[in-house]
Amino acid sequence: MGEDALIYDWNIVGGDRPHKYDIEFDDETLRDGLQSPSVTNPPIDEKIEILHLMADLGIESADVGLPGAGPHVVQDVTRLVKEIVQARLPIKPNCAARTVRADIQPIIEISEAVGLPIEASTFIGSSPIRQYAEGWSLDMMRRATEDAVSFAVNHGLPVMYVTEDTTRADPETLRKLYTTAIECGARRVCLADTVGHATPRGVKALVSFVKEIIQATGEEVKIDWHGHMDRGLGVINAIAAVEAGADRIHGCALGIGERCGNVPMDQLLVNLQLMGYIDRDLSKLPQYCETVSRACQVPIPFNYPVVGRDAFRTATGVHAAAVIKALKKNDLHLANTVYSGVPSHLFGREQVIDIGPVSGRSNVIYWLTRRGIEPTEERVQRILDYAKRSPRVLTEEEIMRLV
Repeated sequence: MGEDALIYDWNIVGGDRPHKYDIEFDDETLRDGLQSPSVTNPPIDEKIEILHLMADLGIESADVGLPGAGPHVVQDVTRLVKEIVQARLPIKPNCAARTVRADIQPIIEISEAVGLPIEASTFIGSSPIRQYAEGWSLDMMRRATEDAVSFAVNHGLPVMYVTEDTTRADPETLRKLYTTAIECGARRVCLADTVGHATPRGVKALVSFVKEIIQATGEEVKIDWHGHMDRGLGVINAIAAVEAGADRIHGCALGIGERCGNVPMDQLLVNLQLMGYIDRDLSKLPQYCETVSRACQVPIPFNYPVVGRDAFRTATGVHAAAVIKALKKNDLHLANTVYSGVPSHLFGREQVIDIGPVSGRSNVIYWLTRRGIEPTEERVQRILDYAKRSPRVLTEEEIMRLV
């Protein structure tokens, strides 16, 4: 029986099924993600490994650093861009830069040395609160924008113009800044929810407004969305940006980044895949997350979606019984969706059935059978009795002693 007949999807009631969009992704794990005070900056070999996994997931571009920060960053950025060329990775590099020539000059030099265009992501704060704190005037911001974008474009760099704190900026400031950047040659603009202030309604309003600004210029300019997790709305805000017409979404593996982190790239990919907006092979998603976890020394919470230890693990009797009955029908998709909103096999995972104090006979029988151990009545009851007295799920060693 088809999935449509087995699952009534309230998510699409009142609207059309999502159709495939030409959505791109920009992975900021190796730059914005490393700004978290609780992560470790990995050695270059591990950064290269992460870069390869980004490419394996079909991620189109990656922020590989801010070379203006010093020679140590220049060295790593150069090596990463060389790896893209030498390994012929299908991923485009970009680098962050303040709207000053001193930050853009190293990007130009690396691009010329390696022989690959590097997108300059030139950023400047845009909200009234930021202007007040910094003592900036709008005229000064426009001059800085014009000088930086023109400098990058005249040296052959593609430019994404980023307004920090866009979600708290007033319309006229955004209109003047974006129009200036576009007139100077920027062909991407990035809307940044720098402090995680936005809600989905605000995201849609902002994207729609910026589309009007772009239309008024008469140029073909793409829109990027960069979000943070301060209110826990990063993923749903990114989806709102997609639905409003954003072309590229930014994120970091495991949501690492300043304060509460950036939009988790892994969760974003999973949701857009399940919603029908993208169609990709995401079987290496666990490896991507585990590699970043190890390299950056960021533990993955046990209940983290999709890649957490318990994401597809159950010890509850009723839940396990349903999964086991589905497996007996020789239907992997059925088994992976009967008690899960995420089909584990699409993301390189599988259902795990454990034995604990809330388990039933089916858990024990399944566990033993999977390991080629005969589930005799006495054996099953002995394990079940022990599990009912335990305060937690039994370990492999405990069960084998009981066997």
